[in-house]
Amino acid sequence: MKWTLPGTTLTVEREDAKFIEQQFTSMFFGGGIVLSQVSAITGLEPYTVQNWVKREFLPPPDHKRYNMNQLCRIININMLKKVLPMEQICGLLTYINGNLDDTSDDLIDDSKLYFLFVQLAANRTPLHNPAGRDAAIDVVLQAYREPVIGAKERVQKVLIVMLTAWAAAQLHETAEKMVAEL
Repeated sequence: MKWTLPGTTLTVEREDAKFIEQQFTSMFFGGGIVLSQVSAITGLEPYTVQNWVKREFLPPPDHKRYNMNQLCRIININMLKKVLPMEQICGLLTYINGNLDDTSDDLIDDSKLYFLFVQLAANRTPLHNPAGRDAAIDVVLQAYREPVIGAKERVQKVLIVMLTAWAAAQLHETAEKMVAEL
């Protein structure tokens, strides 16, 4: 079944979600991607991405090239901005990654966070069943190693917020389509 990766314009088979990290990695063999590629992947205008860099939501590109963590931060923000205000998104990202323009204090790479989220979203992790949701999150976090005590719990909480926000955005889109059909 075709599926648009959350926060992107990329369409993939839902069953291939477990391979998304490898597919993304291949995009960066050349040493990074340029702003026009970031825009094509996310559907964002270039000035929006530049504004987010200027506002220190992410580190600036290195020689006008964005790395995979920067792209995934942009995708995460893009996905969440449909439901949450930027202040809350920054608060959420700061909760697990400290200073947003400094990766040395991160509890999890933005790319790892995104790829974990994609696995959960692709498997239709049940939000209406907290026990099932938490069990699914525990499964995807099995290989995660805490850099500090309590990091795993923080990542779990952020994944729950991300899943809930993404589901809310989907419901919002569905409601808009239903109204348009009236």
